[in-house]
Amino acid sequence: MITIICATHRPKNQTQTVVDAYRKLLVEKGIENSVFSMEELPAEFFEAKPFSGVGEQTERLIAEKISPAEKLIVISPEYNGSFPGIFKAFIDALPPKLWWGKKAALVGVASGRAGNIRGMDHLTDVFHHLKIEVYSQKIPISKIDGLLNENKELAHSETLAVLKNQLNGFLKF
Repeated sequence: MITIICATHRPKNQTQTVVDAYRKLLVEKGIENSVFSMEELPAEFFEAKPFSGVGEQTERLIAEKISPAEKLIVISPEYNGSFPGIFKAFIDALPPKLWWGKKAALVGVASGRAGNIRGMDHLTDVFHHLKIEVYSQKIPISKIDGLLNENKELAHSETLAVLKNQLNGFLKF
């Protein structure tokens, strides 16, 4: 199974449009997948004392969407030149062994020019520390505002083609 992770919990985020487009590509190929958004994290996650465990609801999400995934597609917006702190907090809350041996593809999203390249590099370093192999073709999506149609869907044909190309390579990885 492949889990697509939306690495932000910001309401009405544009990263979700890329998640939706990527999921459509997986469905078209008939690949079993799930989506996990940081928006799904229950209040207990935010209320937990450090190192006291993540709580029952969070454990269920992990058991359904992270543990069974062989591969992860992480779609992350740029927050202050990196990836969102909520995603780092989530990573840190889980036992490192849970991540070992997984493979990940990264997509960065930004309203500016760099497409979260620096954030994908930071995330690669964290993932390598956790023994997650990162696929070399990282996709920076810049100026996301101009790539959405009137329905706020990712409709830019060149960007969709790049995502499809990444997926094809990642499936062989």
